[in-house]
Amino acid sequence: MTATRGPVRVLVVEDEPIMAAAHAQYVTGVHGLVLAGTAGTVRDAVRALRPAPGEGSVDLVLLDLDLPDGHGLDLVRSLRAAGWPGDVIAVTSTRDLVAVRAAVSLGVVQYLLKPFTRRSFEEKLTRYLDFRAQLHGGVGDDAPLDQGDVDRAFAALRSSAGAALPSGLAQETLDAVRRAVAAAGHDAGASASEVATTCGTSRVTARRYLEHLTEAGELARHQRYGGTGRPEVEYRAARRR
Repeated sequence: MTATRGPVRVLVVEDEPIMAAAHAQYVTGVHGLVLAGTAGTVRDAVRALRPAPGEGSVDLVLLDLDLPDGHGLDLVRSLRAAGWPGDVIAVTSTRDLVAVRAAVSLGVVQYLLKPFTRRSFEEKLTRYLDFRAQLHGGVGDDAPLDQGDVDRAFAALRSSAGAALPSGLAQETLDAVRRAVAAAGHDAGASASEVATTCGTSRVTARRYLEHLTEAGELARHQRYGGTGRPEVEYRAARRR
């Protein structure tokens, strides 16, 4: 049975007040995310990660590694040891290989180096949402995934900022189309009309993006039968064996 999933709750952990406020503002500008709060120390982060009665738990922590009362990765270690199941994106100026390797071993899903642009920040968050959509779209937490499902989920975390899109295609809309198809589920698929409604585009525009993803091997076309009219084309995540 598929669980109902709301917006992703995000905790910003950053000791510089101006930077923390900027990161919080960026979060609120990304559809699908909601700011759960900010924290400037390890102690404050631990307190914020204990939800008050009636509040939802934090799904994602945007974590600076150099904090006044400890290292961010030590916080992650303690959270993992306590069984916290959320995700972490490191947002830091720490560039040494030891820290990067430790972050990977602790399950940090993205690593964003300071300084960065708002566009880079939002792209990391969008990629993360794609990752969640690929893992959770249309399936419950206990549903088995095949190799293609796993490959597509992790591929969603890889940045495509350097990849040139065909003329007239925008990365933001492409990401929205990906999420719309993933949300429809593995078996149901989505038509161009349904994707257009979800993304707020025209049917022609939605079809162009869907065909681009099909040509790239991410999606596959299927015939949807029903009613008295002609069969409709629907798009599903491509199965890779």
